[in-house]
Amino acid sequence: MLSRGLLLLMLFAACALPVQARTVYRCLRDGTVSLATAAEPGSKCEAKQIEDHPAKVTNIWGDLGVIHGTLYEWESEGKTIYTTRNLPGAKPYLKFTVETPKGSPAHEGLGKVGKPRLDMYAWQFKAAAKANKLDDAWLRAIAHAESGFEADAISSKGAQGVMQLMPEVAREYGVANPFASSDSINAGAKYLRSLLRRYNGDLTLAAAAYNAGIGAVAKFGGVPPYRETLAYVGKVRALHERYRAAMKLPPLPGPLRAAE
Repeated sequence: MLSRGLLLLMLFAACALPVQARTVYRCLRDGTVSLATAAEPGSKCEAKQIEDHPAKVTNIWGDLGVIHGTLYEWESEGKTIYTTRNLPGAKPYLKFTVETPKGSPAHEGLGKVGKPRLDMYAWQFKAAAKANKLDDAWLRAIAHAESGFEADAISSKGAQGVMQLMPEVAREYGVANPFASSDSINAGAKYLRSLLRRYNGDLTLAAAAYNAGIGAVAKFGGVPPYRETLAYVGKVRALHERYRAAMKLPPLPGPLRAAE
């Protein structure tokens, strides 16, 4: 079993230059993600700079959870390249399992994945979504995942109300009563709109930041690899799909998975 940090160290091994940072490429192709020491042909790749000895290993996989795969060795133009995608001519180097940290300040939310509840605060969600240019189905999915639409819900971390706003967020958005459904939904919608602006419309990153905080997303360079956040993001996506179907909206694109 290979940890996330060890996997990145193996990728670094191909870049044996006396520098203070290494470049690892995060490559997307056909809905799959791979990491490599050079840009993969046929994939859309983004270079990520990783320090030689980081205090925290950056998460550049994204929200894929626990991954079992193979690190491959591949020769290209006289260079040895390591990649987690099985490219033509690549040879298996070693098997790995990428594990995520067990503890975090995040939470899985109080709501359970179930049938859409379109009757809950219907006009309030519609108005808040329209005012903040949000997908109504996504706003409802967040509320469903967070509180199950319980206006008086309080989490073990201190989040309150339908949208489970932390007290500091509620204050920032001028919420007088966090247990008033209208106040909570309006403030939650405004906060989510600000997160979408920050993350260029990326619903997954916005949901992750809503759950674990902007600082955690920045620290890991993507969805924090906390078990709670991964579970939460998966729950929100499942609910989003169900709400869009119930509201007769087009389906969402398929989620990314690790390349094989």
